[in-house]
Amino acid sequence: MMRVGLTIVLSTLIVSGVGCARHDHAARVDQNGRAVPQERAEVLNRMSDSGKVLTELTAAPDQGIPENVLAEAKCVAIVPDMVKGGFIVGAQHGRGVATCRTSNGWTAPAFFTLTGGNWGAQIGAESVDLVMLIMNDQGMQQLLSANWKLGGEASAAAGPVGREASANTDWKMRSQVLTYSRTRGLFAGLTLNGANVRQDDDSTKAFYGRDYDFRTLLAGKVPPPAQAQSFLSSVRRNPA
Repeated sequence: MMRVGLTIVLSTLIVSGVGCARHDHAARVDQNGRAVPQERAEVLNRMSDSGKVLTELTAAPDQGIPENVLAEAKCVAIVPDMVKGGFIVGAQHGRGVATCRTSNGWTAPAFFTLTGGNWGAQIGAESVDLVMLIMNDQGMQQLLSANWKLGGEASAAAGPVGREASANTDWKMRSQVLTYSRTRGLFAGLTLNGANVRQDDDSTKAFYGRDYDFRTLLAGKVPPPAQAQSFLSSVRRNPA
């Protein structure tokens, strides 16, 4: 028991130790020059980072997200700087933003957390930019539930990259969720299976000033605020 307890502590320390953000941010101020509250500023920065991650992961023609895959996605969910680490016991945590396609365009952003763990021979830590493409109605319904598990209720697989998608259409039938990641640092034995996605109530309230549920936001029932337009523009600029 003591060894297991020590292992969990070490895993936690590794995860917390690599939390240094890759993206630098200037102080946020409102239109009157007043400092934006920290939690709201963090949400705005997360949306900004998410837009950049999506743009960068679609920019490389041979290694990025293929245009035809992104164009068929029902929803896009992005976690910038997700932290994964472990020593025998794996751990992962991140906060992200999602939007879904409707007949009126992309919806107002919905905020979520991704947490989970896995067991295996692993040691190390890393920070990962993660993009999840929800590809069909089943996957979309899981996302709307605001509480689902990758590899459980929603099947997930690594998405095809570059020209691979043009020659191989298996991805259309394979999974409800296709995942893409950009990794910094070293880690062995990583998997997203078992990671749990839940609505981030604190971020939702910080951004909207009230509690909206995931389904209301991702069904397009809330007009996107002006502060969301930069993130949504990043989604629209890409072929999706």
